[in-house]
Amino acid sequence: MNVRDSVLAALVAAIWGVNFVVIEWGMADVPPLLFVALRFTAVVVPAVFLVPRPDAPWRSIIAVGAFMSLGQFGFLYVSMAAGMPPGLAALVLQAQVVFTVLIAAGVLREVPTRTQVIGLAVGVAGLVVVGAGRGGHVPLAALLLCLLAALSWAVGNVVARAARVPGGLSLTVWSALVVPIPLLALSLVVDGPAAVAGALGDLSWTAVVSTLYTAGLASLVGYGIFNSLLARWPSSAVVPWVLLAPVVAMASAWLLLGQRPNLAELGGGALLLAGVLVALRPARVPPAPSDRPAVAAAGR
Repeated sequence: MNVRDSVLAALVAAIWGVNFVVIEWGMADVPPLLFVALRFTAVVVPAVFLVPRPDAPWRSIIAVGAFMSLGQFGFLYVSMAAGMPPGLAALVLQAQVVFTVLIAAGVLREVPTRTQVIGLAVGVAGLVVVGAGRGGHVPLAALLLCLLAALSWAVGNVVARAARVPGGLSLTVWSALVVPIPLLALSLVVDGPAAVAGALGDLSWTAVVSTLYTAGLASLVGYGIFNSLLARWPSSAVVPWVLLAPVVAMASAWLLLGQRPNLAELGGGALLLAGVLVALRPARVPPAPSDRPAVAAAGR
């Protein structure tokens, strides 16, 4: 990617890294599925009345919303409510990088370069180091839910890449239409009408601020930029940048929540950074043939 788009990708990773801590704050008094519904209601209204519908088939718009938004964040929020710490959630969710590259290679024939494969392998090693260092402190159900969120995100990435919608913001807004009603209905079934009504009637300021951040910055700005990058560049060039988000998330959780990372988390974070740097090294361009041989060949 060029320098401008690389800076934008790094900005998205930073916004998403802080987002995990913001989610933890806001979800203290709100059921997770309801909280996702509130987030995407704020994404849709009033933006859907101001942003034109993306130039893409409805099936692509719905698929992006179902996988990149509804599936990813439904599983992620429930995972965090089940005991997944924000810093570790950010790390485990980066399994989406591997999932995305593998799915894109099989579906879109976007085969990663050897350098990108090495970088991804180093990043995955970082995830393994962190997971091993955490031991058995995270419930298995929370871990599996987070991995399902990563898989759902990966499928959404590939669908967005295949759609190649020029305006990332329009795809973010219109695909979010599929999220609020299904998750509100599911929250009414899982949590009960009384819990939903109580949470809506007594929203804390932290829940409001969290919703505004996750909707405004993480979704509208973050996914607007991210989807536009996917429309212009191969998945294997864009997605590895997201490996920076866990480093930001761990630092934010340390500074804002007092969740100090252990040695394994610091070492794993360093490996993740190394993996990003390796995966994003520009490919060598073979030197152009000199003019003299070309002329000689033409004259034969």
